[in-house]
Amino acid sequence: MGSTEVFSISQEKQPAGDQPKAIQHLVDGLHEAYPHQTLLGVTGSGKTFTVANVIAAYQRPALVIAHNKTLAAQLAQEYREFFPNSAVHYFVSYYDYYQPEAYVPGSDTYIAKEALVNAEIDRLRHAATQALLTRQDVIIVASVSCIYGLGSPEEYEKVHLRIERGAEWTREEIVRKAVEMYFDRTDGEMKSGTVRVIANAVEIMPVHEESIYRISFSRNSIEQISRINALTRAIEEESVECFFLFPAKHFVSSEESQKAAIVAIESELKEQLDRLEKTGKVLERERLRRRTLQDLALIKEIGYCNGIENYSRHFDQRDEGEAPHTLLSYFPKDNRGNPDFLTVIDESHVTVPQLSAMYAGDRARKDVLVEHGFRLPSARDNRPLTDTEFFDRVGPIIYTSATPGEFEREISDTRLIEQVIRPTGLVDPAIAVHPVTGQEGYPGQVPHFIDEAKQEIEKGNRVLVTTLTKKTAEDLSAFLEESGIRATYLHSDIKTIERIEILTSFRTGAFDVLVGVNLLREGLDLPEVTLVAVMDADREGFLRSETSLIQIIGRAARNAEGRVILYADVMTGSLETAIAETERRRSLQLAYNKKHGIIPKTITKNVADITADLTERRQKTAVSIAAWDIAEYRKDAKKLISDKERQMADAVADLDFETAAILRDEIRYFTSLEGADTEAKQQAGKKLRRGAGAKTKRKM
Repeated sequence: MGSTEVFSISQEKQPAGDQPKAIQHLVDGLHEAYPHQTLLGVTGSGKTFTVANVIAAYQRPALVIAHNKTLAAQLAQEYREFFPNSAVHYFVSYYDYYQPEAYVPGSDTYIAKEALVNAEIDRLRHAATQALLTRQDVIIVASVSCIYGLGSPEEYEKVHLRIERGAEWTREEIVRKAVEMYFDRTDGEMKSGTVRVIANAVEIMPVHEESIYRISFSRNSIEQISRINALTRAIEEESVECFFLFPAKHFVSSEESQKAAIVAIESELKEQLDRLEKTGKVLERERLRRRTLQDLALIKEIGYCNGIENYSRHFDQRDEGEAPHTLLSYFPKDNRGNPDFLTVIDESHVTVPQLSAMYAGDRARKDVLVEHGFRLPSARDNRPLTDTEFFDRVGPIIYTSATPGEFEREISDTRLIEQVIRPTGLVDPAIAVHPVTGQEGYPGQVPHFIDEAKQEIEKGNRVLVTTLTKKTAEDLSAFLEESGIRATYLHSDIKTIERIEILTSFRTGAFDVLVGVNLLREGLDLPEVTLVAVMDADREGFLRSETSLIQIIGRAARNAEGRVILYADVMTGSLETAIAETERRRSLQLAYNKKHGIIPKTITKNVADITADLTERRQKTAVSIAAWDIAEYRKDAKKLISDKERQMADAVADLDFETAAILRDEIRYFTSLEGADTEAKQQAGKKLRRGAGAKTKRKM
């Protein structure tokens, strides 16, 4: 990377507690070329800040892998705060819903691929890959989707276009080039990845931005380029000198590559048809022939077909069995072709097993599809990386966890660095164990929890409670609401952006109790929480293992008043180990505080999330529109808010979520005004307090 520093960390806070020692050990390990190091950092000890300092010292791009989208979003926001001048991006699966293509031979059931793509997350993915190709100061926070097939970075970069003022382009040439780069031509509303002609100008909306570029022409050259706000149509920059346009899809190919791929697909099809015919699979042969020929016709005509990623081996001109391109392919290499970036695997005890499990499941599904004529054998090579391929494609790795798994402990050997003392002086929470079942003088776990939760709520604190199933989480949330406690639930069925909004609403006090299953364990940073309750803590299994219990207990370690209640009728081995380890850490922390005269201090953390930069523009638009309705509001606030809520519901029914979001923000604006009608404020406030959680509640 040279001697020039490209990463500059914010100086708002300095390392403290065990952080300076951990940072030094990790940096020394990188300079000494240790391939694997593990940071055993207790919850709330600032593992992310430690790693940020390591990135700043190492001066290489970094890939941070998290095991779920919610944690990845939180980490991305934290790294943005640590590196305000660097490119910190979020790369996760862009599916809000995904049903992979599959076939069940036993019932002769074919399941077509079904997916609901989140356009906002797709934009963020493109922003991430484009940053890697154009900058050095890049940190990508990703889920395990980073090991899944992605288009070739060479082809992706090769197809990009530099559009600058004064360049010799005609209007028709720009539009044709954009269409060749998989932009959709439209005469209506501009969306990400679309292009349209207006008089003597072309408007184009890149997939990685939320602005429209208007290109005006004079004869056969570009006279002016303006950047326009996609929602308000206000001019953000009147005269843009130039901008880069990248393809609207990651799977792209040149005309030469496309022709070669078509020849290769046709050749493979012939071989596979012969193979199926020889084995007497007449139905499978005809099925494969029709489907592949249809795909080929589309590829020849428009350069794309649904499921084109299944032919990626041919487009990339890879050998059979060769690994696909992934996000890792976009990271830089040194002069010898070795990976030249740092990889951080967050909450490694969960993330490492996830990384390892992806390949086998995908291969089993693809084998069945190939065997029954739904796909060519080359579809197997559109897949996630194997363990070996992953480790070959990354440089040094730092694993971080409060409970490292056996794999990390063994592979790190002597490079296991413990970070137990927190900069804030906070200690692991005190633990109380109460029975699950009711008995004389004791009402049982749920009534007991409600009493304890109400005590915390009266102090203005927040409460987490974990259950064993999604259904139990939903039922408990409803029961708490009926008991007069503002509560909602959070689990894996809730969409990515919505999960983040729920957590943000929880932190700001929109509701007081958050009920969850597994999502309330690793990495969630909620310093407002003073009580964590674990229902049915004595049910041995994954959710109540030693590791899981230690992680759950850690959710109460970011507040000086933090405490934990474990509901159990029997003391299992996992409970005994988790309680003993917590007490060990607590004794070390208390001794350190006593020696240095430290008084534990609750973590103070800004309430921010990755959706903030996604919604700021929309909220400004809502306030602007609200100014037009202010007269109606002053006449009858209740009626106006009711009308807006009805319009919002209509927009949702029409799947116009952008308009619905603007209307929601406008309602919030009105309810925040001084002197608003009390009844209207209460009605709207009840709905808006829950934030995103209101939508999930309606599912019950």
